[in-house]
Amino acid sequence: MIVEIVKMASEALLSSKVRTFLSMLGIIIGVCTVIIVFAIGQGAQKDVADQYKNLSANSIMIMGSMGGGRPGEAASSSKLSEDDVNVILDNADYITTAAAVVQTSTTAAYESATSDSTLMGVNNAFFNISNLEVQYGRVFTEEENTEQGMMVVLGSTAATDLFGTASQNVIGETVTINNKKLEVIGILKENGSTSTMMDYDGSVFVPYNYAKKKLMSGGGRSNIRIVALVDDVENVDLAIDEVTSLLRVEHGLDSSEDDDFAVMDAGSMVSAAQSSASTLTTLLTLVATVVLLVSGIGIMNVMFVTVAERTKEIGIAKAIGGTRTAIWGQFLIESIMLSMIGGILGVGLGQLAITVIDRMNLISVVASFKGVAIGFGFSVFVGIFFGFYPALKASKLDPVDALRSE
Repeated sequence: MIVEIVKMASEALLSSKVRTFLSMLGIIIGVCTVIIVFAIGQGAQKDVADQYKNLSANSIMIMGSMGGGRPGEAASSSKLSEDDVNVILDNADYITTAAAVVQTSTTAAYESATSDSTLMGVNNAFFNISNLEVQYGRVFTEEENTEQGMMVVLGSTAATDLFGTASQNVIGETVTINNKKLEVIGILKENGSTSTMMDYDGSVFVPYNYAKKKLMSGGGRSNIRIVALVDDVENVDLAIDEVTSLLRVEHGLDSSEDDDFAVMDAGSMVSAAQSSASTLTTLLTLVATVVLLVSGIGIMNVMFVTVAERTKEIGIAKAIGGTRTAIWGQFLIESIMLSMIGGILGVGLGQLAITVIDRMNLISVVASFKGVAIGFGFSVFVGIFFGFYPALKASKLDPVDALRSE
């Protein structure tokens, strides 16, 4: 019985191919949109994870800011310096380690090759705090930093720009940075996408003291920031308050003056970025849902028209013994088939669109099974929900009235 009903429903749909396709078009577009939306959302979340993967959940960052002036006075530049690291390490109860970082833009050169890079002056602790791993060679030691060693560790992109490859063969070569010859002692593992504040792959790392005194004009004072690790993630807020108090005293700020620095924790930055990505996904999903609902209404209208056109057919079916359940089932199955076939085509189109978008690098996308499941599942729901009433109406037609209709 069910096989016969499915066969009759298929024949009815194939009898008007153009109308059937137009009815499915909304479902196809809606499901495709849902899949792309979830792929964009997954891509955004992946970007967030990549951007902040070098920041531990219990890390904080102290950056210089314009402030420190009394109300109504012009703001003065930050006094943030490497001396603040010692103050934090000596007096902060919740900080286990900290490191100063000084950075600026530079151009590194090797023979005829150049790399527009970020020059970062760091000490050994910075690599541990930032979870940076060495692919080849090593990083410089604290002793080499104190002795102002003329050496450099390259990010993977910087190494590739200069040498055409990031390999062991690069170790021991000499690059030129700001007219200074530096020996390459290490290459970092690739980090991928990074936050807007840090691009480790495109950076070159030199000992802090050498960078500040020999490679940066004006001492690089205004470019200094500090990264630190809190002893426990539960103590991050306490550590921020503690560091803020210590630095205010160290900078001689009174109660009427604003902080001349800013303290941020990795958790807040990641949470804010994830929240933005989630909001974007939700908004786009709502748009896709509206598309599917509109297409569902279209299916309902088509089914009502179909019932009206096939009134005599329904009368004949009832006259020869067709039950209300069979007639109801046939029209409902037609509606479900419309939505299912449209859903399958939408899934295929969505996967194709994701592949094209990814290859063209238009936006970060990651294929998501969740998107496929929700898109296809909702398309079937639309077919059942919006096909139920027209099918019910068809099953309730009086056979005598149906046979009399023209």
